[in-house]
Amino acid sequence: MDIFKILNSIEKVDGDAAGRLAHSTRRMFMNRVGSSLAAAAVPTVFASIVNKAYGATPTVADVLNFALTLEYLEETFYFQANRLNTLIPAKYSLVFSQIEKHENQHVEFLKAALGSAAVKRPTFDFTYGGQFADIWTNFKTFIAVSAALEDTGVRAYKGQAGNLISAPQILEYALQVHSVEARHASLVRRIIGQMNNDPMMKGWITQAKGFPPAVYEGMIPESNTVHLGIDAAMIAGIGSISKDNVTESFDEPLTMEEVLAIAGPFIVKTM
Repeated sequence: MDIFKILNSIEKVDGDAAGRLAHSTRRMFMNRVGSSLAAAAVPTVFASIVNKAYGATPTVADVLNFALTLEYLEETFYFQANRLNTLIPAKYSLVFSQIEKHENQHVEFLKAALGSAAVKRPTFDFTYGGQFADIWTNFKTFIAVSAALEDTGVRAYKGQAGNLISAPQILEYALQVHSVEARHASLVRRIIGQMNNDPMMKGWITQAKGFPPAVYEGMIPESNTVHLGIDAAMIAGIGSISKDNVTESFDEPLTMEEVLAIAGPFIVKTM
């Protein structure tokens, strides 16, 4: 597989293509860390970023600040990684510099949309309290975390789309960002597959397989096959279609609480 051919083919359709890439893999992540990570408590500092009771419907500003915090997380992650000369192999450096560029664009858009209401950039701990001690020296650890962040971002945007219906222009942009994050996630997965020489490593999620479980399970797990009241699993077995194929066709949403439980431990201080 030639990663740069993928980038070039996307660019032919969309000039801002590399900014519309998106995110993650599961097997390596499962092998790297223990399940204790999935049960990590949500730090109060992150929970305070969304100034609403989670049981209530958040305002547009709440949703945008929630998204901005996640974009700060990803932008800072890639900014730091791209400035370490020995972390990212040269053949993937363009990929991650492009992803950083897109995350920066997302941050700037959200800050402009929020104006003075925008939250400040928090301080991050990408070692996740020491769980990823070699995050800046081991590319396999780095890309596993990248995958988890991207998959979480994809499901987070989808989870908040309904709360932006009252602001259609913002909703349109948020869905465009969702598309970019999804492509990031897919490309990162494919890179991991290439690294491991694993042709079965796909650019999309199969069932609810992956780590941490919260990213792929949640209130609506990735193994869900029911959409608009129709169980798409009924077509499994027709021709070469399997239940795996059905679940691979949809990304399911994550709630704010679920996202905070996953991403919260990365945030150690808000400004």
